[in-house]
Amino acid sequence: MLQLIGFDGDDTLWHSEGYYRAASEAFAAIMGRYVDLGDQHVHDSMLATEQRNLKLFGYGAKGMALSMVETAITISDGRISAADIHRLVELGKTVLQHPVELLSGIRAAVEAVAQRYEVVLITKGDLFHQEKKVAESGLADLFRRIEIVSEKNAATYQRVLGEFALQPAQFAMVGNSLRSDIEPVVRLGGWGVYLPYHVTWAHELENGLDADEPHVLTVDAPAAIPAAVERLRELAAV
Repeated sequence: MLQLIGFDGDDTLWHSEGYYRAASEAFAAIMGRYVDLGDQHVHDSMLATEQRNLKLFGYGAKGMALSMVETAITISDGRISAADIHRLVELGKTVLQHPVELLSGIRAAVEAVAQRYEVVLITKGDLFHQEKKVAESGLADLFRRIEIVSEKNAATYQRVLGEFALQPAQFAMVGNSLRSDIEPVVRLGGWGVYLPYHVTWAHELENGLDADEPHVLTVDAPAAIPAAVERLRELAAV
């Protein structure tokens, strides 16, 4: 039977991707001074640079800002001005300083789940930024444990389950990313509640799950999470 429920942070508990999208649009506006924005190569270059740098910088606004600077220098053939590079750095700072706004109904959903199960927060990204968001969210008191990790993969979830002395079948993860929140858990034998967010970073769209994966339930709002968890409990008990 299910015993432990994990929750993702960004775009599951609080809004996040919208701020990155706004920074990306501002980045494009700056680069429009140097290149033709109608060329898809500009957007592809930024994504490729971010993905290539993940192993060095990790996830988050700092890595994004450094990747913007690198991409800007490359696609402008070094013509970008020092002033515009400074503007790119400021974009990264803006993302790091954005207010924490909870998804509507998410606190009530977590509280309802926590009445029956132990709950943990498992979020990835820059340590300082994630700690700031957790503190400002007002949700920290609801979680048995808060894990801020550099990557969400099978090894990460196995470690957390090992510390709770649980098997994967006793764990369900709630999140907006099939790639990071759901697929690794399902591959281990666990369960997932997928809460799609209205915008998702292209990197997180890549996954290998079937659309009808029986270990995953999709919900359209935080209010539906508690019922989905109960349905998974029934499925896990069969």
